Amino acid sequence: MMRSILGFVVVAALGAVSGCGYHTLGAPTHLPPNARTLSVPVFATHTEAYHTESALTDAVIREFAARSRMRVTPSANTDSDVVLKGTILNETVAPLTYNTTTQQSSSFLITLVVSVTLQDREGKVLYENKNYVFRGQYQSTSDLPTFLDERPAAIDRLSREFARALVADVLEGM
Repeated sequence: MMRSILGFVVVAALGAVSGCGYHTLGAPTHLPPNARTLSVPVFATHTEAYHTESALTDAVIREFAARSRMRVTPSANTDSDVVLKGTILNETVAPLTYNTTTQQSSSFLITLVVSVTLQDREGKVLYENKNYVFRGQYQSTSDLPTFLDERPAAIDRLSREFARALVADVLEGM
């Protein structure tokens, strides 16, 4: 008698938990279960900025490769199960702080606006965000003999943050 009650309680608890919406971390909620390959062509850009599209694409490829079981390729391969396309809509660099001694800006804010679409082989949209906004700050070197442009490193950091957020959205449905 006690075993049958205990068995009923266990089965009821499993039934309740299975329908609650929880999923294993990394469970692909926006991906079809049979997706084995992902293509990520170089992001398009509507900006004049140099290197940002390749930094974003590389970061997204690395993040998907690290956090999913799919084979990720950097091409627009039509044989892939899913394709992630991105477009940089806007990139701005604005001064944040001003050094009154040198009469120059001493830190800057980079803002990226990116549109991303994940589609299956038949063109069905699996995930889309047309207005991803990411911001990152960097300091400027004011000493001209030791000047080092910090913008490329800031773009790389921002790209990694963007990739982490995007992959989490796609894989975890957050």
